[in-house]
Amino acid sequence: MSVESVPLVYTIAKCSAHSGRYSAENILIDNPMDQNSRWSGAYQGSATQWLLLRLETLSILKSITFGKYHKPHQCTMKEFKVLVGTSEEHLVEVLHANLKSDPIPETFALKHHDTAGVCFPTRYVKIVPLSSQTPNYHTSVWHVSMTGINNPTHVELVRSKHEEARETAALRHILKHLRQRRLLTPYHSILARSGLQIEHPLISELYESIVLQGAWAKAETLLGALSHAGLFDAYLHACQPHAAWQRLRGTNADADVPSPRGGHAMCIDPVNDQIYLFGGWDGQKNLDDFWVYNVKDDRWDVLSHGTAAQQNAPGARSCHKMVFDIKTGNIYVLGRLGDADAKPSTGVSPPVGGDSSPQGFCSEFYRYHTRGVDAGKWDFLSFDTASLGGPPLVFDHQMVMDSDAQMVYVFGGRVVDDELSTTKYSGLYSYNVRTSKWKLLQHPDTTGASQVIIPSRFGHSMILEPRSHTLFIFAGQREDKYLSDMYAYDLTTGVATELFSNFTTAGGPDACFTQRAVIDPELCEIYVFCGLTRAPQLAARTALPSEILNWVYRYHPRPGRWTQILPEADPTLAPEPVPRYAHQVVYNPRTRSVFMHGGNAGEVELQNGGDVPREEEGGRAKRLDDFWHMTLKRPAPEEVIRRATYIMRQQQFREMCEETSPVKALNFLQTEVSSVVDHGDPCETETFRALLTHLLAPAPTALPLKSPSPAPEHEDSPPRKRSRPNTPEEHWTSRLDGDEEDCAGTPRVTGAVRSVALRTLTEAPDAWERGATADDGEVGKLGSERYAQRNAVFEALLEFVADEEKQPPGNLLDMIDNGGIS
Repeated sequence: MSVESVPLVYTIAKCSAHSGRYSAENILIDNPMDQNSRWSGAYQGSATQWLLLRLETLSILKSITFGKYHKPHQCTMKEFKVLVGTSEEHLVEVLHANLKSDPIPETFALKHHDTAGVCFPTRYVKIVPLSSQTPNYHTSVWHVSMTGINNPTHVELVRSKHEEARETAALRHILKHLRQRRLLTPYHSILARSGLQIEHPLISELYESIVLQGAWAKAETLLGALSHAGLFDAYLHACQPHAAWQRLRGTNADADVPSPRGGHAMCIDPVNDQIYLFGGWDGQKNLDDFWVYNVKDDRWDVLSHGTAAQQNAPGARSCHKMVFDIKTGNIYVLGRLGDADAKPSTGVSPPVGGDSSPQGFCSEFYRYHTRGVDAGKWDFLSFDTASLGGPPLVFDHQMVMDSDAQMVYVFGGRVVDDELSTTKYSGLYSYNVRTSKWKLLQHPDTTGASQVIIPSRFGHSMILEPRSHTLFIFAGQREDKYLSDMYAYDLTTGVATELFSNFTTAGGPDACFTQRAVIDPELCEIYVFCGLTRAPQLAARTALPSEILNWVYRYHPRPGRWTQILPEADPTLAPEPVPRYAHQVVYNPRTRSVFMHGGNAGEVELQNGGDVPREEEGGRAKRLDDFWHMTLKRPAPEEVIRRATYIMRQQQFREMCEETSPVKALNFLQTEVSSVVDHGDPCETETFRALLTHLLAPAPTALPLKSPSPAPEHEDSPPRKRSRPNTPEEHWTSRLDGDEEDCAGTPRVTGAVRSVALRTLTEAPDAWERGATADDGEVGKLGSERYAQRNAVFEALLEFVADEEKQPPGNLLDMIDNGGIS
């Protein structure tokens, strides 16, 4: 049962010093006309200041809204953080954002799930201002309101589940620590009593094979089992992909293909593998030809050389949009930039046949049937959607289809009317196919709302995520500015959330316009094919990149992660399409195939304040008619198995250097180890050569294991916190060095706590290990150094395993501060 969010009541618990009469209690009242109705910090600049709010009851906090003065004010808080928790002492950051310098209240969604996806409750909210709109001014907070769930029954259920999740997480960290320290008897005792599972059973079996038994052949066999169980899938999907492009050269029976164009529309029938293409601009005129491409046969077919001559069909147009309904096989067409749309209309009359003549500034809506008895026929659904509560006549908007719900969604676009000197944008609309009704979801000119409003724009991208019923809207152009923001709009609740104010700083593309995007819901990925960009270093200059730049956006978990799609290592073997804009892209999630057609590879000419992809005759336009197929290449499971095998055989060789003849060890290095090395990888070959030093002068302790690949292409490659190495020099202790005296030279009272040497714990097997390895001949052979080496091998292999299937990350020791638990 869903529980609705409500306004939450709070009081001021504490705050840092305030300036003059601007006390914290002022933020309880929303009075934007009174400049005294605010909290203002006592200090200027970067001094630490804060407000601690206490909710009336324990609640699930979902959003926070900051009111503002009725006009831009230099003291208004700009950058800030929000921390929450159930007590004052333990708070976690859930938001780091900026307020805009305007009078419009801003609402921010707050994180209320932990990294494991478990919802958590909140009682205390700490607001930490970091800067004001104008530097070196006192920072002011005018009004704060919050929404969330305070239903006692629901909150108690959430609290109970969260506490249970915390207990589980704590036990899993303890279990990991015990196993690292070779305390296997208490480890298995806790497992048996709690019924807890620290990892997938195959991972536990891999641990025993490697660390306790040194059964390398068995461990290598287990790698195949892990791959078959899908434990490597998350790692493979997170690797930075390479694009594999192939130009498609199929024609129709007359050896024809769609002519060069940009600003056309495409949609795909993923069930029958057919792609539909309609209209566009060829540099001289708008087009009204209609084509279908059969993917399996690599063949184009002309459905109509001119739809304007057909009954109820649309006329020539560009910058329109077209979506396909998988359930019914219908295509919907909306919007246009026609040949006469830039000129004032002298009159409007409904079409008798097709749309061969200008229809003023009315927004026609069409449907085409690809199946059933009406296959090949057009329906003229509406002469003017604006008159029925829908969008006005627009171009460079976006439209998506929710086939399951039988809903069409339209957002943005530039409005076409007779006021050419004024730039207008359209809002967010829905169209119910079953009832033929339009509904306005967000007005383009809404201001002062208490919820997040997505700024309207044109030349942007909009993607429907069908599982969560979420629209992702990003990039595009508004006024003369290219955008690099991204929003998520929840169709169920009608709530918008800003995911990125600038995705460029998060590893995404530069601010861009007329880029194209498609989605793979199963992989939780959006693929972005960039068009025109404006890089920060180029100021306001519009540019077409010198090389094709494409991106993957993994949207789960929020806010998501951007990764660039790499080109083929040798483009001479696999040619790639040239950079372009005003092109079209469709995607078949069944075959995970991208199809791209046409566009403009020429220079940009600005018209009417925007980068409209239309140039006059004699310009530098370069309209394209090329058609491409692309798939993403990521490492195969066999590649992960090879890398993992290389890691294990390195350790196997090191042990052979200590236990067998040099000739046998050298033969193993030259055959078994060499066979799993990628000799084209400099890092792997360097590590391979370094192994020879163990044969020439075996050291009592192994060098730190190196991964067989630096994995620069993995999106998780930034440095991460790793477990401390289990070196023999590390000790557990209750005292600092020089433990008999404190810092002042006074003898220390040690009490009952005694230190324990790590070597003592890991040197000999405990009772459980002796019983488990009695038949393996390993009892007594596995010293502390080798135990640490093998454990390092095991943990290196865990890099390839999905987080939910392995021991928790981090180290229990890192949670211990000088004074105890940090």
